[in-house]
Amino acid sequence: MLNDVKSDADDRMKKAIEALQRDLATIRTGRASPALVERVEVDYYGAMTPLNQLAGISAPEARLLVIQPWDKSSIQAIEKAIRASDLGVNPSNDGDVIRIAIPALTEERRKELVKVVRSKVEDCRVAIRNVRRDAISQTKELAQEKMISEDEERRGEQEIQELTDKYVAQAEKTGKEKEEDVLEV
Repeated sequence: MLNDVKSDADDRMKKAIEALQRDLATIRTGRASPALVERVEVDYYGAMTPLNQLAGISAPEARLLVIQPWDKSSIQAIEKAIRASDLGVNPSNDGDVIRIAIPALTEERRKELVKVVRSKVEDCRVAIRNVRRDAISQTKELAQEKMISEDEERRGEQEIQELTDKYVAQAEKTGKEKEEDVLEV
């Protein structure tokens, strides 16, 4: 039973890290990356659809993204959605593909993006700590119901704390790597 609590906490903490990595992938650095726009929501025939389900996205050069819609009639909607997003990029469309030139980041914009990265890392830390709190409360309930001994309860809490420390450190490391990526000129 205690192992179930720990494995559930481990899975949930792992998912928090994966969510952080997905969020950080959408933060713009000086280089073009398809992950930058693939989650932009496009109004496609009345349904909000992620861009990666409507088009092929590639980065043929370091500062250029090319979006090739599978349905040519959706090109205007895609362009509109990219303009409306908070990416700060200006798409150009030639009727077949949309090209997005990724401008170099200013020092001020880099500092703003670092703040966004730190905020997302903090959100991840909070999520991990919430998982820890839930797991420890489940452990206490097991001990109160006499399903585990007090020693097992203490050992379980200690192991859950070790898991928490491991995942918080992983979130910090992921955040630091993204900060370095953003600050790189």
